Amino acid sequence: MKAYELTKKLLYETKPVLRKVEDQTWDVMGQIEGFEDMKTSMLWKSNVPGSGAPECITAAMVQALENRGYEVPGAMDLVLKGLEYHDNKNFIELHKTTSLLFEKLNSAIINKDSSYWKYTVYEDFKSYENVINWPNNIEVDTTTKKFELETKSGWVSQMIGAAAGTQVEGFVTDNLFEAFGDVTEFLREPTTFNDDLTFELSFLNAFKKKHYDVTSKDIALEWIGLVPAGWSAEDIALRNIKYGIMPPMSGTLNNPFSEWIGAQMRGAVCGMVAPGNPRMAAKLAWSDAEVSHANNGILGEVFNAIITSLAYVNNDVVNILETGIELIPEDSEYRSVLDFAYKQCLKFDNWKDAWKACEKEFVKYNWIHAYPNAAAEVVALYFGDGDFNKTLNIITMAGMDVDCNAAQIMTVIGIIIGYDNIPNKWLHKNFENIKTYMRDFKQISLDSIVQMTVSSINK
Repeated sequence: MKAYELTKKLLYETKPVLRKVEDQTWDVMGQIEGFEDMKTSMLWKSNVPGSGAPECITAAMVQALENRGYEVPGAMDLVLKGLEYHDNKNFIELHKTTSLLFEKLNSAIINKDSSYWKYTVYEDFKSYENVINWPNNIEVDTTTKKFELETKSGWVSQMIGAAAGTQVEGFVTDNLFEAFGDVTEFLREPTTFNDDLTFELSFLNAFKKKHYDVTSKDIALEWIGLVPAGWSAEDIALRNIKYGIMPPMSGTLNNPFSEWIGAQMRGAVCGMVAPGNPRMAAKLAWSDAEVSHANNGILGEVFNAIITSLAYVNNDVVNILETGIELIPEDSEYRSVLDFAYKQCLKFDNWKDAWKACEKEFVKYNWIHAYPNAAAEVVALYFGDGDFNKTLNIITMAGMDVDCNAAQIMTVIGIIIGYDNIPNKWLHKNFENIKTYMRDFKQISLDSIVQMTVSSINK
């Protein structure tokens, strides 16, 4: 059928009916106005759902571009004006100012003095893959009960980490100690609502259909089908995909957040479906990450995928950490972050001093940027000694985007120690019957996720 034939059919076969005033649909515009006002308002002032930490996304966009070696002249003047309009509920001027700010962001200019440009930009997997000296793969029998239990332990440990982190994300170490003391247990009943799991389940849904041939476009289509909304880089990618802009452009077009934590937070699932095979884990992570991220943002997911993959064949956490670092290009800025954090671990004899040095080094980055959170992962893995309680305590008290960090590294710890060795105080009934905000995954059991992972590998 031709397009004109369908529209002609609608035109010629529909009989006119006079609507009453109350039957007309113009009143929906009021609902749309309220929704659009709310969405724009959240760009200026909002709070993280889990912890209530405050955010100013508009200022963060300017910050993110500056971190990526750009200048945005006049942008902060608009941010300050916009905050005033927001507080005065002047939505007419707020919408105008938001548009003008995006215009500034889209015309950012390169800052040649920025240290960002000293490092190599990796634009595709092949350019990354070719500079790495890959270790030999270690065969893992994925049909055994042992593998299934390791994977179950990884998943439930991820949910424990995410839940523990969600309650305190968006704050710094000193303020966490002042508010809660040394956190060694859940501060409230844990839940499974978080975007980490959301996007990992989307990847898994694509993987079970396409196996190791899954592409970034396959993953992008799962996103747009399953995920109603996202934050920062994922929100922008979803809008791009909605209008047919597919990866890798979906992760770069109008996206100042392409090196934030959104890809880094979902690498573990790629490692779980490529056990003992860090190269494949990296490839899958790259495909997943480029839906919403670029360059260092992608390397963040690659790093977490690699260390998760290695956890199935290596129980030495520090050795896993060292190998994971080595498999990130030496000339990338992301590698410089990992190297700095690791050097602090060697320099100091306790996690607090090592982390304090990292906090200072990466202070110009937003707490949702990949870099301070990657540093927190390094410190927690190094000083955690492979101990579940100790590692979770350190990554929690490091602050920043805790749920993402804890979810990823606790997956590693969980795989290594096994389900039976997870301390009882962390095992909660809410992790057996998982709830999400996804279409088609409103509720799913832990066992179903485990079986989905294992059967996808073995199909």
